[in-house]
Amino acid sequence: MNAEIICIGTELLLGDIVNTNAQFLAKRLSELGINVYYQTVVGDNPDRIREVVQTAFSRADMVVTTGGLGPTKDDISKEVVMEALGFHPVLDKKAKRKIRNRLRLVGIRELSDAQLKQAYVPEGAVILYNKWGTAPGCVMEKDGKMGILLPGPPREMKPMFEDCVKRVLSKYADQTLVSVNIFLKDFAHAPVSKVGEGPVAEIIEDFFDLTDPTVATYAGKTNCRIRVTSRGTDRADAHRKIDPVVEAIADRIGKEYVDHISDHE
Repeated sequence: MNAEIICIGTELLLGDIVNTNAQFLAKRLSELGINVYYQTVVGDNPDRIREVVQTAFSRADMVVTTGGLGPTKDDISKEVVMEALGFHPVLDKKAKRKIRNRLRLVGIRELSDAQLKQAYVPEGAVILYNKWGTAPGCVMEKDGKMGILLPGPPREMKPMFEDCVKRVLSKYADQTLVSVNIFLKDFAHAPVSKVGEGPVAEIIEDFFDLTDPTVATYAGKTNCRIRVTSRGTDRADAHRKIDPVVEAIADRIGKEYVDHISDHE
């Protein structure tokens, strides 16, 4: 499957908060073997949200949204995705009860119409009940398309993905993406001609032609790293393709210039 991530919220466009949601989701989806080809950020504007959702479904099998599930009038992610996939809203009594109980913890005794709006969910969807906030998420599937709606606050979105979404997506996770990073020594301990991104790219230029695994260089403040990435049925399968290339690159550059090799950035 291929996916597009849409992060909704004017505060993201204004730079008031950093969009960590997209980074988190891109990594998690890649680990499940799901390709992420586009990421979009859109403000709380109904017309623009509809436009980006329609565009996303025209080029992706799966659209994952964060934000826009709250009680205000401009929280319309759910309505827009339901409209795009042909779903209809129904009141979910369990979601209503959970929202009421959550609000009572902060002294709110009665549900307003705005708060109740969060308990209306797509009929026939998988509902992701929110243990960490009020608005539930959901997963809609129809005609080969999937919409996954998650809340915007990272403290709600991340555990909801880990607890709920990964389980739903496990049926698509027939592959996993693995990256190994070769970290070179910093400029203070090795010649720039050996550890700078430009010179390194020239030394290993032919490795960039590989398609599985793929090889890329990334510049840092004091050195650079080389990333070798492949997909496999599991991590061991991916490493069988990655490890010989990592070894060959380290030999080409000179192991004395390699600081360390790691699966983590």
